[in-house]
Amino acid sequence: MPGIEQEMRSDRGSPKPLGTADLVLHGGHILTLGPSQTIAEALAVKGDRILAAGRSADMLAMAGPDATVIDLRGRTAMPGLIDGHAHADREGLKSLLPSLSGVTSIADIQDRVAEEVARAAPGAWIVFNPIGDPPEFSGMPRSLREGRMPNRLDLDKVAPHNPIYIRAPWGYWPNELPLSSSANSAALRAAGIDRSTPSPSPLVTIDKDPACGEPTGVFIEQTKEPIVEFTLMARAPNFTVAQRAEALVHSMRAYNSVGTTSVFEGHGISQDVIAAYQQVRNAGQQTLRAHLVFSPSWGSATRDDVRLMLASWSQWLARKGLGDHWLRVADIYTEINDAPETRLRRRVPVQTGWAGYSPDSGLPRDAVCELLLEAARNGIRVSGIWVNLLELFREVDRIVPIAGRRWVLGHQRVLDRDQVELICDLGLALTTHTNRHIYKEGAAIRSSVGRDKEHTIVPIRTLLDKNVPVAFGTDGVPPTLFNPVWQAVERVDRTTGEVIAPGQRISRLEALHCATTGGACLTFEETEKGTLQPGMLADIVVLTEDPLSVEASRLRDIVAAITIVGGRVTYVRDGSRDVAATPMAMLQA
Repeated sequence: MPGIEQEMRSDRGSPKPLGTADLVLHGGHILTLGPSQTIAEALAVKGDRILAAGRSADMLAMAGPDATVIDLRGRTAMPGLIDGHAHADREGLKSLLPSLSGVTSIADIQDRVAEEVARAAPGAWIVFNPIGDPPEFSGMPRSLREGRMPNRLDLDKVAPHNPIYIRAPWGYWPNELPLSSSANSAALRAAGIDRSTPSPSPLVTIDKDPACGEPTGVFIEQTKEPIVEFTLMARAPNFTVAQRAEALVHSMRAYNSVGTTSVFEGHGISQDVIAAYQQVRNAGQQTLRAHLVFSPSWGSATRDDVRLMLASWSQWLARKGLGDHWLRVADIYTEINDAPETRLRRRVPVQTGWAGYSPDSGLPRDAVCELLLEAARNGIRVSGIWVNLLELFREVDRIVPIAGRRWVLGHQRVLDRDQVELICDLGLALTTHTNRHIYKEGAAIRSSVGRDKEHTIVPIRTLLDKNVPVAFGTDGVPPTLFNPVWQAVERVDRTTGEVIAPGQRISRLEALHCATTGGACLTFEETEKGTLQPGMLADIVVLTEDPLSVEASRLRDIVAAITIVGGRVTYVRDGSRDVAATPMAMLQA
């Protein structure tokens, strides 16, 4: 293979002593995704870095006696995937709460509740996952046989003494309204809710029995970011830092299982979740690299407060921030948002619920403008998800140039020609949310913008042609990046089966680059990860299918057989044990 082979061999044709490999993968297809697009047979790793790629015999010759050797047996390996908008912490949180997936009736829910009550201490709170199947929890409660949520009387029959609370989903999972949650009588008493309790917001309905006016225990919310858990049900146990740390270990395994080795949390991370990540790192349990954008809790901060706080935070948020390739906190998240419900969620300032970011990270437009200016002056990069920030970015750039700093704009639904040109001029990096904006809503978005503007819907082809760094994000629904890979290649709406903006399709190889190098560009780490070239971090995934040759419809079904992060095997799929890892000494015996 050009380049690599020349590097490996001396003038006499014998291998150069590049070092003793600790890990060798051989007998497969290695998609290096480097500039030369090389496909190698084998890969050698020393410590946490790629040593070389080439022929199997050459790589095996570099293995030391204590090296681990993985026979790929024809399978394909590639750089670990990098999720540009993950919300990785949420995945594991679901594992902490009793499940109500697979239920079809209130009787089924009562059975699950009764099982948990039998295990619980008398009088202890029991908080359940939302009703329905992850990752979307959609169709509830209309999909239940009764077509309604269980009320307090239903729950009282199986839990007369333990307070029971069935949480609402994060509304962007089902992506539909309203959100519904339920509590039994014991929970209502513990929360101090009775017939005289007022609703905290016009967006929240406390359902009441029309005959007597008493609350039924059902809460209905016309907002995708729950309010009830921060107000009416604030006394119900929420997620502690210790629980979040426990959940993160589950999350990291889930992301490793689909080949993801790094995440960029562009929507911002609150202090409690940052603390959980630090606990996992300190315990030596981190298997997923994470770049955490800080999500501040502004409270009642004024424009002057914003300016002073940004200046003080520059010591740990500016440029590379704090941390290393495993865990880094840098950059700041913001949005234009001064909605009254934001202040309601602030009632429990130490809790962020499903969100993982501070509920009051948004500010009025003039304060956001002040934040952006101070960030630019202090070398703090900004990440946002709403297109209304784009014009503010331009205003700031006229005062303090930001081109070259790769400020991040995520979740972009529609971008016209002028917006794409502005993105290029400002040197922004983009993340997409194809799970929602192509797969779930593509046809609906096309109806709203018109077929003549269909090409503006998640215009990945246009962005790549303009050399804009594009990273794929999953938003955790579900966590596999092979969904966005498939969606970018095929662009199919799940409801109609139609192709959305076919001229914006990209090739499989381009999609894989977005899922790897594109993610690395979000953190200026494209010289550290995203390809399998010598000297790069040894973040590798062995796949269950070859993404370049598998039938297109099966791209989204690809998962990891083996995941390696920093030269260490972090995940092996059951049923993939035939991709054997063997000590070199045993092979030589």
